Amino acid sequence: MNTEEALLELESSPEGLSNEEAKKRLVRYGPNQLEEKNRVTPLKVFVRQLANVIVWVLAAAAIISLMAHEVINFWAIIGIILFVILMGFLQEYRAEKAMEALKKFVQPLTRVHREGTLKEIPSSEVVPGDILMLESGDMIPADALVMEMVGLRIEEAALTGESMPVSKEKNDMIFAGTQIVHGKCSALVVATGMGTKLGEIAGLVQQEEETTPLQQKIAKLARTLAIIALIASLITLVTGVSKGAPVAEMLLIAIALAVAAVPEGLPLTMTITLASGMRHMAKHNAIIRKMLGVETLGSTTVICTDKTGTLTRNEMIVRRIILPGRELDVTGKGYEPIGELLDDKTPVDVENDKGLELLLTAGALCNNAALEESDNEWKGVGDPTEIALIVTAAKAGVWKGKVDNELPRLQEVIFTSERKMMSTLHDTQEHEMAFTKGAPEMVLDRCTRIYGPYGMRDLTEQDREEMLEKNRELAQRTYRVLALAYRPLDIRSEELEKDMIFLGLVAMLDPPREEAKSAIETCHKAGIKVVMITGDNQETAKAIAREIGLSDGTVCLDNITDEKIRNIVADGAITGTELDELDDEEFKSVVEGINIYARARPEQKLRIIKALQDKGQVVAMTGDGVNDAPALRKADIGISMGVKGTDVAREASVMVLQDDNFATIVEAVKMGRGIYANIEKFTTYLVSRNFTEMMLILIAITLLGFNYIPLLALQILFINMFNEVVPAISLGMDPVRDSIMNKKPRDPKEEILGRRNLVLVISIALTMSIISFLVFLIADPFADVQKARTLTFVTIVSMALFVPNAFRSLDEPAIKMGLFSNRLMLGGMLITLLLILSVVYIPLFQMVFELTPLSLEDWVLPIGAAFLTLLIAEGIKLVARGPKEEADIINAQCGSLEITVDK
Repeated sequence: MNTEEALLELESSPEGLSNEEAKKRLVRYGPNQLEEKNRVTPLKVFVRQLANVIVWVLAAAAIISLMAHEVINFWAIIGIILFVILMGFLQEYRAEKAMEALKKFVQPLTRVHREGTLKEIPSSEVVPGDILMLESGDMIPADALVMEMVGLRIEEAALTGESMPVSKEKNDMIFAGTQIVHGKCSALVVATGMGTKLGEIAGLVQQEEETTPLQQKIAKLARTLAIIALIASLITLVTGVSKGAPVAEMLLIAIALAVAAVPEGLPLTMTITLASGMRHMAKHNAIIRKMLGVETLGSTTVICTDKTGTLTRNEMIVRRIILPGRELDVTGKGYEPIGELLDDKTPVDVENDKGLELLLTAGALCNNAALEESDNEWKGVGDPTEIALIVTAAKAGVWKGKVDNELPRLQEVIFTSERKMMSTLHDTQEHEMAFTKGAPEMVLDRCTRIYGPYGMRDLTEQDREEMLEKNRELAQRTYRVLALAYRPLDIRSEELEKDMIFLGLVAMLDPPREEAKSAIETCHKAGIKVVMITGDNQETAKAIAREIGLSDGTVCLDNITDEKIRNIVADGAITGTELDELDDEEFKSVVEGINIYARARPEQKLRIIKALQDKGQVVAMTGDGVNDAPALRKADIGISMGVKGTDVAREASVMVLQDDNFATIVEAVKMGRGIYANIEKFTTYLVSRNFTEMMLILIAITLLGFNYIPLLALQILFINMFNEVVPAISLGMDPVRDSIMNKKPRDPKEEILGRRNLVLVISIALTMSIISFLVFLIADPFADVQKARTLTFVTIVSMALFVPNAFRSLDEPAIKMGLFSNRLMLGGMLITLLLILSVVYIPLFQMVFELTPLSLEDWVLPIGAAFLTLLIAEGIKLVARGPKEEADIINAQCGSLEITVDK
């Protein structure tokens, strides 16, 4: 559709498309989305498997077997190669599809006019001919023609590279992928999807797949271990040959050991773990946009959170109206426009109450929200504060749609965080009239008159103080208070917000979320400080903080001599104005003692983050507006709001909250800690497991010579192929335990194989190899070497039944984990058991792997040895944990956060 066609169509349907027509166009033009350049295909994943070094190492082993006339070995290794490719393909493709599915959890919404009603629809369903309603912070979903606009400025860097915002006027084009940074507009869609200008250059803007520091660490660890494994294999080869072993046979064993010791499954298992964890988070309303967020979440030490909608329910309901000389109660619930306005329990006749009617009209007109009934349920579209004003006016018979038609809007002065006000200008036929709403202190400052019970009069200082005192009183009771004013204009004025007539205050409640208090308690136990940053006044913020337990905690003031700074820290709360009075060094000295920032401006968030990060804190910060974007980028974890957040904020964030709920942030931190813990578990298990056979063979060759080697090449390959993948993946999927929030945050500089985990790896690998060697000796290889190898083989495979349970927690005893809490591991144990029985008792496998059937009594030794390994592993964990880690867990369980502030 070109621009001229769209304009002609607009003339015939000025109220937007019908739902039926929109569906037809969605079929004709397709979804409003870009085609993916680097889409995952089964063929691409399959080709990647052929690039696996292990496949080529095994291929070399197969060739060596053929050259040595070991035909059975040759075909067995070919079978193992096919198994490696198949398993790698299935696991990687599943992981890729899981990552791809995560995108579906984030469905950007766009406001459009359909059938004369303002609706929110997924951006992918926008079609040519739709009328978009866009405002500051929105990402433009399609190429469109500006119809009406107010102060419209757009950042077009995504298309032009120009970082400065561009002003737009009526009939200008705006383009998909750009962002509105100021103002608002309505616009007619002329192109969607690949038909947009962004679609033309889609290949240039597609991002390459990111790799996080943790993934890089894992890849580096895998390379280091591979080098060690190859060197150890070479040493084994040289040792064996020097002991008189045949070169071809020893070469096969060395290759098998290299395959077994190289942790080829490490990066893939990590990808599967991250994909599964991120998908689990998404189902709990926390969308991780950048994989970096998963590893950083577990290190978070401070959460800086907005109040409205995050700590509170974001369901604004007007409960009180304060007019000069009287107060009214408002009844009703939710967004249903049913209720009464009561003056001392007596319903008010609004038609005969000019001051009240003006206040309600101001609330309905100075407003960009909408209220609609759908399926017998009333729903609001827009800001909850504005919806609350529309609902209150409707309860008194003042309907927004009607007054909008009677008093058409001529101009709007948009709300900014600096002015804390919004104004609109309307045509009353006789003259023009401006309506304003905003923070009481800001609105009162612009008023010179007041509309009292006996009409209009001058606003006195006493009037001003009474209203501000009422504002403070209501704020202490957790009300959010807005002031409303108007100004009749005989001549169009450039400045609407002066010499206004004060109408009154409206007080609305946004009660705390029930789950916020327990979430904050969890943060205290986890050693995480919670900070509230709000645009509301200090008394409202403090009242909410007391109710949810945010102010719990003690601050040490002994080292602070400056009286001004002592007063700020002792209170635990600071206003944006007070923050401006502190220089950077003064602020840095008290920042860890402040719990509440009231009347804070979005740009001050950046200063708060920097001060906390300079003190060594890892900061998560929430935000929803355009001005929050710099702070979201600066924070270690930028968290945007999925319900009330702007597209700009979402683009700048690492995580999106689908429900805007603080408890979801805490749950995400818990899951982030759990994912990292699972990565530690399977890494420690895999590395210790990979080097078991290497140590076993080296010990045996050194002490007994090649003729009495405990495992043959195919047996080693079997153990590696079938005995590591499932336990590792099941550890990566281990359910997150609540106790993980009883520890202090993880140091982001900490290595996965730190001191404790390195002790576990070496100790447990050595234990498994020594116990396996002892089983080999007890089985008397000098009498029957094949049976001794069978028992050793069964012992090592049986260890996969027991030992992975020790790795389900690197801190707590395995018995605390619950046997049935990880069903994947139970399934893995069952598969392992069936594999053991198959290779030991099926004649074909007996012949291929050179095993002998075991009697019932024979099983006592390998099963007992495997169980003993579990017990020893538990003992090693206890020793490796040490008293310091015990103390860390206990300290993190303290309910109050003690902060020492140095000056």
